Amino acid sequence: MIRALGLMSGTSLDGIDAAIVETDGEGVVRAGPSLSVPYKPEERKLLSMALEAAKSWEPDEIMPEEVAEAERHFTLANALAVRALLADAELKPADISVIGFHGQTVLHQPERRRTVQIGLGDVLARLTGIDVISDFRSADVAAGGQGAPLVPLYHQALARSAGVKEPIAIINVGGVGNITWVGTDGSLIAFDTGPGNALIDDWALAHTGEPLDRDGTLALSGEVDIEVLEKLMMHAFFDAPPPKSLDRFSFSAEAVAHLSPADGAATLTAFTVETIARGLAHVPGVPSRFVVCGGGRRNPVLMSMLSKRLQGGVLPAEDLGWKGDDVEAEAFGYLAVRALRGLPLSLPGTTGVPEPMPGGKLHRAGFGKRD
Repeated sequence: MIRALGLMSGTSLDGIDAAIVETDGEGVVRAGPSLSVPYKPEERKLLSMALEAAKSWEPDEIMPEEVAEAERHFTLANALAVRALLADAELKPADISVIGFHGQTVLHQPERRRTVQIGLGDVLARLTGIDVISDFRSADVAAGGQGAPLVPLYHQALARSAGVKEPIAIINVGGVGNITWVGTDGSLIAFDTGPGNALIDDWALAHTGEPLDRDGTLALSGEVDIEVLEKLMMHAFFDAPPPKSLDRFSFSAEAVAHLSPADGAATLTAFTVETIARGLAHVPGVPSRFVVCGGGRRNPVLMSMLSKRLQGGVLPAEDLGWKGDDVEAEAFGYLAVRALRGLPLSLPGTTGVPEPMPGGKLHRAGFGKRD
């Protein structure tokens, strides 16, 4: 068993999740302490500027200054999150074997064999005194995979640890939505389904000044525009078979721009739900239950829509004893252990890579670890 600390910063741009997990990198998982550190307004602004600058960043060009500046601040913020979690857990750096540092995705173009997660792994190792694994996606994309999603192997381990024997669908509603199907034999199918919270969050920020539709209040006061929803669902991505993955900016809210703030929020929420339902056409059967992770599970309007659309069986991760806010951070601690052991991080059934693919880059903390 190895004690690892995972760091995750998703496409919702809400903050940094840090979680400790003890695992063998295979089927044994014990989740430990965790915390979430919301981004400060200036940090969110830096990351938003980096995302915008990265849209026009070509492979033969040096990193745009906006991206480089965001990377420096982002790395420091992650180091502070590690220190805060260790203090809360009354642990020392020497008590942690490795940090799994996902970084912040600023560019995801698997069709061009390119994906970029900013974050200076070597600097984080020096600042924390703990070995760091970073760059989890590049090897997969370079080999022809989608580079996402990477969490399904951890979903599989969680399902095993929970004693789940029947087919189960694990739905993550972060900035982007994705599904993991775990079959009775442990087989995995995973893929991105469409926008998760990203469009809803952006819409809420633009119309209310809040970075999310808290408790689905805005959507609850509106009505779904069926005609607009049908138009949104005409995108070719939804009928394409997996493996498939998305960038945060693969979709826009342009189709709802003429709607009221409330109707726009309701329609975008229904859009996320419909993309998940459409995605289930690509799994081999009806699962016994749908377990929802990520920030979307805290939106009661989204969860109600999802339960109605999937005809029941929808439950938050906590009903299985999982910590829904921590699953992805735990996953990158788990994947860091797999990387240390030379085990695959992705499979043909999860990212479409031709064969099980190891990955990650190790950054040593130096001679000896800090007390």
